Order: sequence, then structure tokens, then C-alpha cells
Amino acid sequence: MINKKSRSEVRSKKHLRIRNRFSGTAERPRLAVFRSNNHMYAQIIDDTVGNTLVSASTVQKEVKSEIEKTNNVEAAAYLGKVIAQRALDKGIKTVVFDRGGFIYQGKIKALADAAREAGLEF
Repeated sequence: MINKKSRSEVRSKKHLRIRNRFSGTAERPRLAVFRSNNHMYAQIIDDTVGNTLVSASTVQKEVKSEIEKTNNVEAAAYLGKVIAQRALDKGIKTVVFDRGGFIYQGKIKALADAAREAGLEF
């Protein structure tokens, strides 16, 4: 019988490999994305001091009120716009994209594309 690892184990190992390749700095912080079954979360992090500079999620009231569902591609695209707008308000223009071990398609791609269209560079 073949012993298979769970998807969450595989994702977390991928995420660790990605995190070994790059980290966020003060000049170019890291845009980290996490997707659960019900919500999406995005943070812009400066890893040199370990601070979260900007965050947004579909749990927040102002984001949740604008979208119909919290776990689809449209919600991810809206979250990308929100995080980009908040980052630009703080003066952050360029970031490093951390997909969190998730495959770059669907919701993750929608969030990234929306953030790029709203003015973030990565």
C-alpha cells in the first residue's frame, strides 16, 4: 500500500522551500498569502524585524461587506485590490510575492493579478 502525505503537509514543505529562497526587507517586503477553506488572508511583512506592515483578509467587516462569498476567485481579486491599496497608502510600492506553497492558479493568481493592477510591483 502506498503511503501518501496529506495536502497540507505537502503545502507546508513547499512553503518552507519557498521561504528559504527569499525574505522581505524594509525596501521590498514580502506579500504572504494564506488560503483556508472559508477565507483568504494577505499580509505584507518585513522579515528583517518581523513586523507585519499591512494586512487584509476576508474576515474583516469592511472587506466582507463588499463581497458575496469569502472563498471564491472574485473575493480573492477584491482582496488583492484592498491589500494593494493599503500598501500604497503606507508608501509600499514593490513587494516579493509569497504564494505560501499554494499552486499559482485560481484564487492565488486572481489575488496577485488584482494587486498588480492596483499598483503593486512584483
